[in-house]
Amino acid sequence: MDKLYWLDQIKLQDRAKVGDKAFYLSKIIQRGYPVMPGFVVSAEILREFLENLNSSESLVADLPHSSLHLDVTNWRQLQQVASRLRQEILTATVAQQCVSTIFQAAREWQTSCLILRPTLAVSTANPGMKNISGLLESVFCQCEPDAIALALKRTWSQIFRARSLLYWQHSGINLQQINLAVLVQPVENAIASGLLKANPSGWEIEATWGLGIAIALGEVQPDVYYIQPETGVVLEQQLGNKMLAYGFDDAASGAFSQPIPNSAPIPDRTCLITYLLPEAQQKQYSLQEEYLQQIIALGNQLVSELGKTFTIKWTIAGQTTSSKLYITQVSPSQSVIPHAHFIRGLGAAGGRVVATALVIINPQHKPEQLPKGVILVIPTITPDWLPLLQQVAGIITEQGGLTSHAAILARELSITAVVNATSATTLIQTGERLLLDGDRGEVYRIKGDSKEEMERGREENLLSPHHLNPKAPHAAVTSHLPMIATQLLVNLSQPTLIEQVQNLPVDGVGLLRSELMVLNILNGQHPHSWILNGHQAELLELWSEQIMQFARAFAPRPVFYRSLDWRSQDLPSLRDSLESSPQSMLGERGTFSYLQNPAVFELELKALASVQQAGYTNVNLLLPFVRTVEEFVFCRRKVEQAFLTEVAQFQLWIMAEVPSVLFLLPEYVKAGVAGISIGTNDLTQLLLGVDREQGQLAKVFNERHPAVMSAIAQLIQMAESAGIPCSICGQAPALYPEIIDKLVEWGITSISVEPEAVERTYQAIARAEQRLILAAARRKLN
Repeated sequence: MDKLYWLDQIKLQDRAKVGDKAFYLSKIIQRGYPVMPGFVVSAEILREFLENLNSSESLVADLPHSSLHLDVTNWRQLQQVASRLRQEILTATVAQQCVSTIFQAAREWQTSCLILRPTLAVSTANPGMKNISGLLESVFCQCEPDAIALALKRTWSQIFRARSLLYWQHSGINLQQINLAVLVQPVENAIASGLLKANPSGWEIEATWGLGIAIALGEVQPDVYYIQPETGVVLEQQLGNKMLAYGFDDAASGAFSQPIPNSAPIPDRTCLITYLLPEAQQKQYSLQEEYLQQIIALGNQLVSELGKTFTIKWTIAGQTTSSKLYITQVSPSQSVIPHAHFIRGLGAAGGRVVATALVIINPQHKPEQLPKGVILVIPTITPDWLPLLQQVAGIITEQGGLTSHAAILARELSITAVVNATSATTLIQTGERLLLDGDRGEVYRIKGDSKEEMERGREENLLSPHHLNPKAPHAAVTSHLPMIATQLLVNLSQPTLIEQVQNLPVDGVGLLRSELMVLNILNGQHPHSWILNGHQAELLELWSEQIMQFARAFAPRPVFYRSLDWRSQDLPSLRDSLESSPQSMLGERGTFSYLQNPAVFELELKALASVQQAGYTNVNLLLPFVRTVEEFVFCRRKVEQAFLTEVAQFQLWIMAEVPSVLFLLPEYVKAGVAGISIGTNDLTQLLLGVDREQGQLAKVFNERHPAVMSAIAQLIQMAESAGIPCSICGQAPALYPEIIDKLVEWGITSISVEPEAVERTYQAIARAEQRLILAAARRKLN
């Protein structure tokens, strides 16, 4: 168990881990409002608990990977399954470290009674999902390790009750979408507790003696006060029917009468006691005028935060001589605080941004320009959209995975993006205000123009990488970075990014994507068209200047220029008459296309030669998607004919992305390959049979798959045996930084990532190298 999430420290990105109830309370307590202190046991702890129940006969063992399809119309079967699931959870053991961490934190409150409140975040795009606040109940327990462990299990098990299973199925919710956290707070005896329900037409305050559980269980009819919002005047009040009150058994509170002889702890609520109130107290209103005015004043303050429609639960804790008003739950109007997302996809490029949506149904019909600052909503994006994307604030696509073109372009341009957002172009309309969260892969609809929304919009935009000064944070970071032995390189394609990237702590450019770079100069025409129309010399000059900008900025650091690698369907606006095959997932891409028609490749080599002739000797060539040794030999001869190899520093590398390289690398080295760069994007899809543009598959089959990791390890080892450097330039290290430990351990020469991932990758490399050094030192001591 890594940590607890304290209410006064919870951040926006923690919401899925802590659930809605805790998240809303955290926003209020951080603005200075009176909230009972507490911490959250995150939803990840429940998932770990379920995954550790690995009995072969256990129903729970399959739950993390099951949507639990039940015949909910068969009530007997539903009850049997629910009962067995809950029993398995209740009889299992909670990790001792987890219980100890909670116990030690709770002891700081010096209380003998705790309340564990279920706090839920459900990841679903179902806009019709009803309020689920009453589905799960709070659990009380003594502040003791064994009691805490049992209370945790009782809280967790509620999502598997028969009524819960029925609700999940009817709402179309899978278990994977349910994030159940537990908010732990101290219990203090209360003078009175209740609710404040606010709306523009009037307020309603409900109150009862003691703890609010009496209202939640329906065991009392609370007092009701009707309030005029603008003036705070009590328009009407009705006396309830309150025969009992709840407290906890440390000591009888002054708010209650003395316990009568037949009072006892509540079953399953071992630290609670119910008290019968004397008739005189039953006929009294539970709120003194002083307390009533405190609640009204608190409500008026919350209007500026939550708008005119909200509900809070409150309690007045302590004795009549010493008391304090606390908020115990906040339920804001969703139109005011738009945290309930209505679309979820894959977070492809981090940050959060609020902007107006622009929906384009057919990506083939590309406009000449896009309005500045919009969130582009589109089925898919091909690389030829790149020049248009410079102006947008965010991107939402219906298709694509984390290594899709849309994801790669967004990360390089630092544009917040969510991909694989099903039905986005149908659910979103042009002109709608959206909050796009690229870290969590969620889209929120913002309604209205309240002060809270506008402030939140400005806050989100300031948090977005699109609005950060690219130089300032890096200058501060590089001054105290540790030394690393593994080279860190950067992936680039846009000259406009050179100024902000060249001062990053990188050893050069590990991947200069030519196909994206030249889109800035092609004016919508395929390179073949330029050549056929007699504009080869003009194109050569433009192409050379593009490469030279990178060579000049990073000299003497190396720049690895990857020659063109595109499929016709990736660039629909640039198709030319030389296409010889229908569209396919692979197409005639990579070096095979050079054999078919070498004219453009020869032009690229001339451009590289021009850069060398201008005095820049730091540019190397990286050949893409090489299938056979024969293809490489063909390209090597073309390189020699262009006299590139006459510069001693020049190196000819290949991308290691077609699985045949696992068997042919020694032959490639004999043929003249000076180094390899592992392209994890294509290597993954070819090893696992997964199209990277299909987001649903990509969620399951990614670079962390054992087959892919084994292939990477093999390539690094083979390169070391052959005496050549091995780099990695796919998205894997940036998307899954945990694999950097393995890459460093295996002996990777260099790692190349997007600009936005440079800082965290540098730190990850430093930690990995330090761990290796420490491990070696310990072995030596032993």
